[in-house]
Amino acid sequence: MHDEKKPGLFARLKASLSKTRGNLTEKVDDLVRENRKVDDDFYDELEEILILADCGAKATDVIITELRRRVKAQGITDTGYAREELKKIMIEQMDVPRPPLKWPMVMMVVGVNGVGKTTTIGKLALRFQSIGRKIILCAGDTFRAAAAEQLTVWAERARVPIVKHDEGADPAAVVFDGIKAAKAQDADLLIVDTAGRLHNKKNLMDELNKMRRIVDRDFPEADVRCILVLDATTGQNGLAQAKAFKEVCEIGGIILTKLDGTAKGGIALAIRQELEVPVWYIGVGEGIDDLQPFVAKDFVEALF
Repeated sequence: MHDEKKPGLFARLKASLSKTRGNLTEKVDDLVRENRKVDDDFYDELEEILILADCGAKATDVIITELRRRVKAQGITDTGYAREELKKIMIEQMDVPRPPLKWPMVMMVVGVNGVGKTTTIGKLALRFQSIGRKIILCAGDTFRAAAAEQLTVWAERARVPIVKHDEGADPAAVVFDGIKAAKAQDADLLIVDTAGRLHNKKNLMDELNKMRRIVDRDFPEADVRCILVLDATTGQNGLAQAKAFKEVCEIGGIILTKLDGTAKGGIALAIRQELEVPVWYIGVGEGIDDLQPFVAKDFVEALF
């Protein structure tokens, strides 16, 4: 069954990366097609292409340094071969194994407002439900009236229970009730939506810490993961957000949304290099099943 879906998934991934392909791979191909030597100018131009595709300075430096090393070691003179090595290096850079999932699990989903956090939670619920897991959603963002309403719509779509309080309630109290419900209903996964107010870091930190303490105290058997949702269209700005969230909580994985709307898909490389956190899932469209597990090899193949 899984393999039947694969071509469709890959086609969607490929389509979603079309803007990045125009910004990154086609420029690399133009560089290669010029029948030129693999020399300093070649590396300089390649570096510029990677930076412009938002691969980030650190990732670009690592890639170019490793490419130079391999070209020298293997005596490569053909830019076409250099391109193949570039692909291999990019796959190796991004191929961080995702830790195995353990049940029961509490997923605390963080991210600034507007990145598609609530929609992503809905898609996650559907995804885990499709593999037979029992899910409960928890509306921990009590500051935006629309947040709980939005999450309720997704809960109904996914046909999963939701725990929520009135606007302005203490988020930790909602989490407490969510844990109670998860235990009573023997749920595998409690997904907690959190407020995305990064401009007020102190409050956010206190809030997340309080939620976490309640989970540790009342649900010690649960595996707790803090998942950060980032909007790929924001490029380097998203990376700055990720660094700020990393100061606030221990990020276990990243979900990169809106990849279909950006030429900055190289941000996946920057995230891996600068944050040393694996990308778990990528959003490649608006559809319910457009949240895909991130597979480095597929990602780079789709790019090239």
